Amino acid sequence: MEVVVLAAGQGKRMRSVLPKVLQPIAGKPMLAHVLDTARTLDAQRICVVYGHGGEVVREHLDAPDLAWARQEPQLGTGHAVQQALPHLTDGDMALVLYGDVPLIGVPTLRRLVAAAGGERLALLTVKMDNPAGYGRILRNGAGQVTRIVEEKDATDDERKVQEVNTGILVAPVARLRDWLGRIGNDNAQGEYYLTDIIGLAVADGIEITSVQPDAFAETLGVNNKVQLAELERIHQSNIARRLMEEGVTLIDPARIDVRGSLSVGRDVEIDANCVFEGTVELGDKVRIGANCVIRNARIGAGSRIEPFSHVDSTTMGQDCVIGPYARTRPGTVLGSDVHLGNFVEIKNSVIADHSKANHLAYVGDADVGSKVNIGAGTITCNYDGANKHRTIIEDEVFIGSDTQLVAPVRVGRGATLGAGTTLTKDAPPDQLTVTRVRQISLENWKRPVKQPR
Repeated sequence: MEVVVLAAGQGKRMRSVLPKVLQPIAGKPMLAHVLDTARTLDAQRICVVYGHGGEVVREHLDAPDLAWARQEPQLGTGHAVQQALPHLTDGDMALVLYGDVPLIGVPTLRRLVAAAGGERLALLTVKMDNPAGYGRILRNGAGQVTRIVEEKDATDDERKVQEVNTGILVAPVARLRDWLGRIGNDNAQGEYYLTDIIGLAVADGIEITSVQPDAFAETLGVNNKVQLAELERIHQSNIARRLMEEGVTLIDPARIDVRGSLSVGRDVEIDANCVFEGTVELGDKVRIGANCVIRNARIGAGSRIEPFSHVDSTTMGQDCVIGPYARTRPGTVLGSDVHLGNFVEIKNSVIADHSKANHLAYVGDADVGSKVNIGAGTITCNYDGANKHRTIIEDEVFIGSDTQLVAPVRVGRGATLGAGTTLTKDAPPDQLTVTRVRQISLENWKRPVKQPR
C-alpha cells in the first residue's frame, strides 16, 4: 500500500504566516500527525503533495521515507493526486489522506484498506444531521454508490442527502492513474475534483464500497483557529480517556494537555492544568500537583511534584518531593528521596539519595553527594562570565544559609559551611569552614534622620 497526503492548501483563513498543515495539534504540526499515522500503517511509500510557497512545509518535515510532489497551480484535489502519480506503482493500492485532517485513526484506516481489498474502490463516509458544505454520497436503489456531488453542484434533492464524503479513499493505483486522466473541470469551481473518479469507476464496473469511521471527529478538517482549538480539545479528551482507562486519576480530565508521549505506572494522580511535553514517564504512585509543566522527564515511583513546578529534561529517582514552585532544568539527575522546595532551581547537576534543598537555592553544574543539606539562599557560582565550572559537594555535607560556592570548588565529606560563607577554596572534610568579618556593635551610633525642609 502507498499513501498520498494532500497538503497544498494555503490556509488563508488561518490568518497566519505559518502554513495550515504546520499549525500545531498537541504541540506537533497537523501534517506530522497524519504522517505518523501513515507510518503506523506500514506504507511502502508516502508521497506528500505540497503547494506553491509551501517549501517551508518540506523543510520542517522532510524525512528519508517521504516523497514530495509540488502542485502549482492548485487546480483541485484530483489535480493534486495527479502530481503524486509519478511516485506511485501500478499494482499497489493508494490511500489518499489530508494534511489538515489530523485525528484520523489507524483502526478506521485499516478497516478502509481491508474493505478495498486489492481491486475495489473504498470510500470513508459519514452521516451528518447538518451536512452543509460537504459533498453528498449518491446511491442507487440497491444502495450502491453511484457518484459524489459537491454541494455547489448539487440539486435541492441531492442536498437533502445526509451521507457525505470525507475525501479519504483507497483505490488501485493503475485505475487511479486512468481515472484521473479522464476527469474534467466542468463544475462551479472550475477544478478537477477527486470525487469525479467515482462516476468513472461505476462506468468501468469497479465495485465501490464504503466504511464509516470509529468516531466522527476523526474526519474533521481544520480551516481556521477556531476549528484548530476544537480539534485540540477533542484530541486531549481522547488522551485523557486513554489515561483514565490505564488507571490514572485525573482530577479534571478537561484540564490536561499532553504534547508528546506520556507513559504511566499504577495509581498515578494528576491534578488540574498540567502540561506534559516531549517524552514523559511517570512511575507507580507518582503525584503531580496542579499547574505543573513536565517536559522530557522520567519520574520514579512514589515521587511527588507539588503545584507550580517545572521539570525539564530530568531523571528522578523514587520518593522525591519537588516544589511547590521548584524548577529542574536540562541535565538534572536526582537520586531517591531528594527534596527540592520552594523556589529551588537545579541545572545540569547530579544530586544523590536523601539530599535536600528546601528553600530558595540555585544549584548549577554540580555533583552533590548523599545526605547533603543545602540551606536557604545557597547558590553555586558556576559561571565566570566566559566559562562554566563545576562544584563538587561530597556526602553528608551541611551548607548553611546564604552561602556562595565559587566554582571550581570541592566540599569534603562531612564538612559544614557556616551561614553566609563565600567559598572560593576547597573545604576540608569533617571541619567547619566559615568566611565572615568580625561582628561588632557601636554603642553611640545614631540612625540618620531626615532634615526638616
